[in-house]
Amino acid sequence: MIISASRRTDIPGFYADWFMNRLNEGYFIQVNPYNQHQRPIEVSPDTVDAFVFWTKHPAPLLPHLVELDDLGYRYYFQYTLNSYPEFFEPLVPPLDQRIATFHKLSAAIGSDKVLWRYDPIILSSATPQTYHLEQFEQIAESLAGYTCRCTISFLDVYTKIKPKLRRIEQEQGITITQEPSLSTRQDLVAALNRIGFSKGISLVSCAEPADTLGIPPGCCISYGLINQLFGLRLNTKKDPNQRPLCQCDQSIDIGMYDTCGFGCTYCYANHRKNIPIHNPLDPLLKPLT
Repeated sequence: MIISASRRTDIPGFYADWFMNRLNEGYFIQVNPYNQHQRPIEVSPDTVDAFVFWTKHPAPLLPHLVELDDLGYRYYFQYTLNSYPEFFEPLVPPLDQRIATFHKLSAAIGSDKVLWRYDPIILSSATPQTYHLEQFEQIAESLAGYTCRCTISFLDVYTKIKPKLRRIEQEQGITITQEPSLSTRQDLVAALNRIGFSKGISLVSCAEPADTLGIPPGCCISYGLINQLFGLRLNTKKDPNQRPLCQCDQSIDIGMYDTCGFGCTYCYANHRKNIPIHNPLDPLLKPLT
């Protein structure tokens, strides 16, 4: 069993104590986001093959890594690092803090277990191609030796985020390119790939059409990677609950929508504008406010 923690919220960033409490209790409650059906998921080092953590700033979880190791759990991180104006990411910590945390995490568990995400790529009049090339190169330079892979994807404009994007355009006086042309995406990805290669970082795509961007499609939750990292023999089984272009293997997600406190305006999983208050002893991952 692979547990995703989580595509729906930032558990390392906001719910580290809750996560460790659930491990000590021996179960999580999985909530279906569409009908609120609850299902207990029993966990132990014998039943969990690995945790995959998704995060923008896992500093609260770092003090628990020794305990996580002592309990015998395996894990790796999908760590998002990009640099956007506040109107896109209003509550994300400063980039230098997130880079410093990336360094600490990589030094603690190994560069092969901390995978960089430059995601999503938002092309706009405020963040054109030149902006991304400059920011990507600066971040890649700071992460050289601390990671071996970077996953990229372009912004998916879901129906639920369109009003937020329109509001940003009106308030900031900018234009957001919701569907960049294939040639635009190919040119940018080729340049990013050259930068990554120069820093020892290979690029893969996330849920993008195969063989269109000039880089391999990535698998963010990968049995192959888990086998390689931890000497296991899991058989690949594609996750039927993800988007058709997603290459991820099957996992159980323990997060809940609308519980992340970063407030990113492009996010499909969250509509909150404030840091959630939460009872870490509650079996359910839900804010009190």
